[in-house]
Amino acid sequence: MTSPVLHSDVYTDFKGLAELRGRAGDNSEETLREVAGQFEALFIQMMLKSMRDAGLGEGLMDSEHTKTYQSMYDQQLAIDMSKKQGLGLADMMVQQLRRADTVDSGAEDTATVPALDLDTQRRVARTSQMPQPHSIQPQHTVSQASAAQRDWQPGSKDDFVRELWPHAQRAAHELGTRPEALLAQAALETGWGKRMIRGADGQNSFNLFGIKADARWQGERVMTETVEFRDGLMRRERAPFRAYPSLAESFADYADFLKTNPRYREALKVGADAPAFVHALSQAGYATDPEYSNKINQIMNSEPFRNTVSGI
Repeated sequence: MTSPVLHSDVYTDFKGLAELRGRAGDNSEETLREVAGQFEALFIQMMLKSMRDAGLGEGLMDSEHTKTYQSMYDQQLAIDMSKKQGLGLADMMVQQLRRADTVDSGAEDTATVPALDLDTQRRVARTSQMPQPHSIQPQHTVSQASAAQRDWQPGSKDDFVRELWPHAQRAAHELGTRPEALLAQAALETGWGKRMIRGADGQNSFNLFGIKADARWQGERVMTETVEFRDGLMRRERAPFRAYPSLAESFADYADFLKTNPRYREALKVGADAPAFVHALSQAGYATDPEYSNKINQIMNSEPFRNTVSGI
């Protein structure tokens, strides 16, 4: 990959960027690469700023002066990254500008603009997970790679069932139970997709089954409030929950979670009987709510739910 030529005085000065934009009209290779490199540096700085904005808040040593130096650090970091490998965006912009010039000139357009290759995608993911200087990196923030995924908000209960049905079928087949049981449990845990667990930045965790992130979990996590029943009393607590990049991975992890936990062995033995399966999960301590299995069975037995499932 060819490194673009960058000048820090242009990067920190929007007037300089305007001059670069005007010079881009000469279509020279050097100018195209310089313009693309500057805009890649701006993109990296905006990404770093978004990461800081999603942090835990101000530290004990934070002040307006430290914020100024932090901003200057981010600017220099963005410049240095673009001077080296960058994220691959500059090269893509150069190819797009060449392609646009070819089309405008009336020449035959046979070029295609490549998507980000695997190595570039990995660099983007690594960049988004860089430690932040002078601050603690929050564990509850979902990575930028995950943030690229679309959000999921079903429009109705019917949409909830229909959209999740293929995932529920695969997970239920692996567990030896009925997909209706998994869908009803997910509906209870998420309020039919209306109360998805989200991080402080609003990013969807795609956690459909309320699985917490204990020491065994090595993936992404979000911190949020939860309602637990302790000694017969309902209490609000804050706890870390697992976060996934997609709905499919949420179902896959749920199946793995039950299969690898000995406490749910009895539930898997009666998986073919959906109500018995749900009752056994509750008895094994899946949730602290004493009415957990009854609530799931009420959803499964409701007429709207059964009508939607029968129509799939």
